[in-house]
Amino acid sequence: MFLLVFINRTIAFGQITIEQFRAQYDRTFKNPFDTIPTGWRLGGTYNLTVNQGALSNWSAGGDNSSISISTQLSAYALYKNGKHSWDNTLDMAYGLVNTTSLGTRKADDQIDLLSKYGYDLGKQYFITGLFNFRTQFTKGYSYLDENTKVLTSNFAAPAYVLYSLGMDYKFNPHLSFFLSPATARWVIVTNDSLANAGAFGVDSGKHSRLEFGSFASIQYDNVFNKTTSYRTRLDLFSNYLRHPQNINIYWTNVLSVKAFRLISINISLDMIYDNDIKSVKSDGSGGGPALQLKEVLGIGLAYEFNNKKKFSRKKAVILPDKRALIPKDLLKIHPASLML
Repeated sequence: MFLLVFINRTIAFGQITIEQFRAQYDRTFKNPFDTIPTGWRLGGTYNLTVNQGALSNWSAGGDNSSISISTQLSAYALYKNGKHSWDNTLDMAYGLVNTTSLGTRKADDQIDLLSKYGYDLGKQYFITGLFNFRTQFTKGYSYLDENTKVLTSNFAAPAYVLYSLGMDYKFNPHLSFFLSPATARWVIVTNDSLANAGAFGVDSGKHSRLEFGSFASIQYDNVFNKTTSYRTRLDLFSNYLRHPQNINIYWTNVLSVKAFRLISINISLDMIYDNDIKSVKSDGSGGGPALQLKEVLGIGLAYEFNNKKKFSRKKAVILPDKRALIPKDLLKIHPASLML
């Protein structure tokens, strides 16, 4: 009698153990290291570079005094929630150079705001709406000689406002390609003297011009390691309404190398070609369109900021190798259960 009771209890224990074993084997596990970001990511980088030099009775010659200062701000606000994403970036730069012989001149001047909303269609395709605003802070001049300068630009003269609806393909988290066959672009010139001269392609006396055409943008942004990062953006626009064969090009490149915690080396190279922007000849008269180049090399203070600690993450459910996740206590099955 006692033997029968023992066998029944042993078999019952084995059945319970196998049921627990199967439940543990078939359940879905959550890996805390596999997460999907959600909510806002905020951050950016601020750079400040200052150079100074002075000479007195220096036989090799040179300006008695020179000083330059440049500052750059690159900020981002990125939002992600399910299939919705909203990427915003703001790049601003300003620089001045002062020498005894030439006085004060501008070395850098930029405002560039980009906002892009996307809805995930699957397979890395996003239907996307894009907005871009570009201009500068202060007046710009072309210097004919030490005492003669010609006004060439100002704040909102020009300004470029672009609205675009198209498809964005994200190859990976670092590289994306946006293409739109329907894009509206406004060229704005608020300065009266530049508008009267028909600068930047506006009709003489007008302060704006509407363009409609196709737009493409390639963006790449990558942090290679703890010290080196590279960011580039290439925008191409063709105006259906006027000389569509002439492609407007706007290409920016920024390479940053951190030497120490707050010291970095920054190299930026910008290239612009617009058939409606005329160059200025040495005699002050207008020339034809030409490729515009701007290169800035700076070594100075760099400060990074972000909200990583506040940024929320949503756990993703995955199915790893179940055998590796079976608790050891369930592997110690009673020998009688192996007979079932």
